[in-house]
Amino acid sequence: MNTLVNTTLCYIQKDDCYLMIHRVKKVNDYNKDKWIGIGGKFENGESPFDCVRREVLEETGLILNEEKLEYRGIVTFVCKNSQAPDGLFTEFMHLFWCDDFDGTLIDSDDCNEGVLEWIPKSAMNDLPHWKGDEIFLDLIEKRVPFFSLKLNYDEEGNLLNYLIN
Repeated sequence: MNTLVNTTLCYIQKDDCYLMIHRVKKVNDYNKDKWIGIGGKFENGESPFDCVRREVLEETGLILNEEKLEYRGIVTFVCKNSQAPDGLFTEFMHLFWCDDFDGTLIDSDDCNEGVLEWIPKSAMNDLPHWKGDEIFLDLIEKRVPFFSLKLNYDEEGNLLNYLIN
């Protein structure tokens, strides 16, 4: 079992909403039932920009405007996991934001990951989510320059602590 992964996560904004995905379709999904931004794991040879553009297109049908795509930070997501060889699962999540895109949003039935929906930013914290998402979404909203955020979770998914650099 690989206990260190690189992923991207993009918050696509339209009006005062983010395009979110309710992760309800995959079996054994550590994001099961949570609402998250759009993204996924790197493929061999991809840069963070390559990965986020591909993942957004695959999951939503949207094409991000490369000139407006903002690389906002990196989140080190650490979760205790008794099945991992060293007892930890670590994910380096490259965080993006964009409000300029082309294309037509695919139907949620065509999305393998879950249900796509535009969610008002004011309602984000009312949905099931990782508690640490509130921290980096606040940093995005405040337009904080590039940041590094470390989130430590216990095996049940409870946020234990965090560090912003």
